[in-house]
Amino acid sequence: MSTSTTASVSTHILDTSIGRPAQGVAVQLSARPGRDADWQAFGGSATDADGRCKDLPALPEGTTHVRLDFAVEPYFENAERHVEKKQADAQQDAPANRDSGAFFPEVAITFAVQPGEHYHVPLLLNPFGYSVYRGS
Repeated sequence: MSTSTTASVSTHILDTSIGRPAQGVAVQLSARPGRDADWQAFGGSATDADGRCKDLPALPEGTTHVRLDFAVEPYFENAERHVEKKQADAQQDAPANRDSGAFFPEVAITFAVQPGEHYHVPLLLNPFGYSVYRGS
C-alpha cells in the first residue's frame, strides 16, 4: 500500500505461449533512493496460481527506483517437463517439438517511482520474448 511518502508495487505474469498465468516464478524486489545509489534487496515472493505476487515487501521512504527480477528459467524448465510428459503420454516414441529452456533465463525490469503512487507492472512472457507495461 502506498502512502504520501512511499510508493507501492505489485506484479503478475501471463505466459502468452499458453495463455495462462505463470505460477511459481520467483520475484525479487530491489530499490534505491536515487539514480546513483546502490541497489538494496528488500525481499521477494513467488507468483501464485493466478500469476500474481500479492506479498511483495513495502518500499522504504525515499525510494526513487525499483527493480523486479523474475527468475523465469526454472519456470520454463518445469513447463518443458510437463509438455514432454504430455507428449510422451500422447505419442510414446515421438520426439518433443519444443526447444529446450528459455532464451531469457531471467528478466529484470527497472522503473522510476514517485511517493504516493501505486505501480502495477505486468509481465507478458513466452520462452523467446517478453513485454512489460505499467498497469493499473
